[in-house]
Amino acid sequence: MKYRAMGSHGPLVSAIGFGCWPMGAEDYGPIDDREMALAVDRAIDVGVTLFDTAPAYGHGRAETVLGEMLGPRRKDIVLVSKCGLHWDQEANPRPFRRDSSRAAILDGPGGLHEQLRRLRTDYLDVWMVHWPDVNVPFQETMEVLVSARDSGKVRYVGVSNFSPPQLRACKQLAPLVTNQVGYNLFDRRWEIHAFETCRELDISVMAYGSLAHGLLSGTWVRATRLDATDWRSRGMAFRQPLLTEENLPQNLDVVDRLMDVAARVGVSLPQLALAWVLRDEVVATALVGCRRPSEVDDNLGALDLSIDDEVLGELDGIMQGAAGQVHELPA
Repeated sequence: MKYRAMGSHGPLVSAIGFGCWPMGAEDYGPIDDREMALAVDRAIDVGVTLFDTAPAYGHGRAETVLGEMLGPRRKDIVLVSKCGLHWDQEANPRPFRRDSSRAAILDGPGGLHEQLRRLRTDYLDVWMVHWPDVNVPFQETMEVLVSARDSGKVRYVGVSNFSPPQLRACKQLAPLVTNQVGYNLFDRRWEIHAFETCRELDISVMAYGSLAHGLLSGTWVRATRLDATDWRSRGMAFRQPLLTEENLPQNLDVVDRLMDVAARVGVSLPQLALAWVLRDEVVATALVGCRRPSEVDDNLGALDLSIDDEVLGELDGIMQGAAGQVHELPA
């Protein structure tokens, strides 16, 4: 494993991180918890230290399951979770809404106190705001993050999906170490609009969706059909219609071309895609949701892959053929 620092004052984390959204079992179709537990153990065995979860992943289920899977190995990892997406426990269904008020992020169902209980720990290594809430002053939210850090309940603080102006405002109020954003070959919005700001502010990037939410896994074929409970079945890949009936065939053609490049280089498509994400040093970790130990092992092949300028140019050219890409930052 290779490790990178989150900024100059943040924790050292594994360059490949373990994304825990699938553990929520509400948004990615059926999950085999036993096999995923083996993946968690394998990841820790090979040096993966960063595990990223959130209350919004399955209305707390992902945190509960991760806490059970980690057990005494919690001390061996950098545990990351988020706050700021709130829900009504009595409602059915339970839609999420952004709420970064003091009460919500401390005492709500997605708040810090419930997070620590579900994760079976007395502190988080990194605690971040999941999405910006423009209805609550940033000063109120950042004060809670700083207070939680000062109390020892969290070690470091960060944000997720914050635009450059929002990052500037919040960095003046709290010692942010990271901004977690979607980043992959199909989605370069944050690289274009925000990476330079992150560098300027000494804030590292946690890249989620590094395999384009499965599109770059190399396992999808034309006949692939997603479970109805899988959020990707609606055709969207984080506000980009990459997976719609209209765009998916063209994007699978793009994936085929990427697989040809990977084969020529002598790696798997996930390894090529992860190495591409990690080529920029502002990225502290590339998050991948692993369902089985074999996926963990394959991901490690990205760490020793250096993509030369010629291949980077070829990848850029291939991605010009993608359909459904959006170029504005998500709001």
